[in-house]
Amino acid sequence: MSNTLNVVELFAGVGGFRLGLEKANADIFKTVWANQWEPSRKVQHAFECYTSNFDEGIHSNEDITTVPDKVFQELEIDMLVGGFPCQDYSVARSLSGEKGLEGKKGVLFWEIKRVLENSHPKYVLLENVDRLLKSPSKQRGRDFAVMLATFRDLNYIVEWRVVNAAEYGAAQKRRRVFIFAYKNNLDYAQAQSVFSMDHVVFKEGFFAKTFPVLNEPYKNRIGTVELPNDLVEISESFSFAFHTAGLMIGDQVFTTQTQATHEDFIPLKDILMDEATVDESYYLSEAATEKFAYLRGPKKIERTSAEGHKYIFSEGGMSPTDDINGPGRTMLTSEGSINRSTHIVEVNGRKRYLTPVECERLNGFPDNWTNTMPDRMRYFCMGNALVVDLIQKMGQAIVEIDTNERITSEQIELNI
Repeated sequence: MSNTLNVVELFAGVGGFRLGLEKANADIFKTVWANQWEPSRKVQHAFECYTSNFDEGIHSNEDITTVPDKVFQELEIDMLVGGFPCQDYSVARSLSGEKGLEGKKGVLFWEIKRVLENSHPKYVLLENVDRLLKSPSKQRGRDFAVMLATFRDLNYIVEWRVVNAAEYGAAQKRRRVFIFAYKNNLDYAQAQSVFSMDHVVFKEGFFAKTFPVLNEPYKNRIGTVELPNDLVEISESFSFAFHTAGLMIGDQVFTTQTQATHEDFIPLKDILMDEATVDESYYLSEAATEKFAYLRGPKKIERTSAEGHKYIFSEGGMSPTDDINGPGRTMLTSEGSINRSTHIVEVNGRKRYLTPVECERLNGFPDNWTNTMPDRMRYFCMGNALVVDLIQKMGQAIVEIDTNERITSEQIELNI
């Protein structure tokens, strides 16, 4: 029995999932196929970055919807990973009564489903923005419920958790929802089913052991629900308040809001470059300093809506510079531009942007990981990236799970 896990990475970006898994155990995690394709872009910067940093495996730079099923059927996939776009997952029934997709926005999640249907990997690890749990605003929880029901229908158990990276040793307050799904016929799944669902979420589950939490829900936020069997029914009428952590086994869903046991961040100052090595172009001009003072200051502005209605737009103030003794704020794709959300640090009395290398460090990438592209794209890609160290921790947990899985299988074979 092979000790390796064949991994397929979808929506690979600059390779954060792969890097984290290889840091966890490069001998076990083998990425055999990865897809990264940015529509409407002549230059595929993220893909070029990915291929410059990884040699092994097949690297696909094509629309995932055009990849034939046969590709996934022949790969012998053990694990599927990806940071997929947060879009619209509504479904509708066609005239023939079959389930179909309403519009085109949600097609990328259905590509995940298609890969799973054609490869049946043991494990799935996905990442998304935390608002996925509440979307859409007019039918809270519908999109996530559609996802859960999809996994259920493919015989997976699902755990999820919103993780703030700064609460688990990172340098950035980056909140993302991670989804770990595993086949319900695994020994690990059978072991989890011995416990109550709340016990799994708080103590024994994948996320509970990887990212420990207090044993009680935050402000008693807790809930249970049974998912309807019909995916279209979920799409049309289901609404439920999913919290930041949870577990789905079959139709049954348990969800709650957890609290980290403590905050153990890396201060922003620890990832800053030596000022002697920072190019002058990253320091703020007088005009930029004035613009940021306005953008980050409090304001009340009279505006007129498209219908002609006048209203007051108000915005609270924020610190003119970021506290380098605390973790960085969530980095966005607009990092490095004159934007309210851009990090501004003051060192030796001078204010400046974070450099692309410092943004890489905020996400746990090696220095100059993205130096194959212009600065503007380096900032954009880091704003889209995940925190590598979190994936490393999850990868280590998956190695432990799969090692136990193999030991159990070998014992069964010996007994036979």
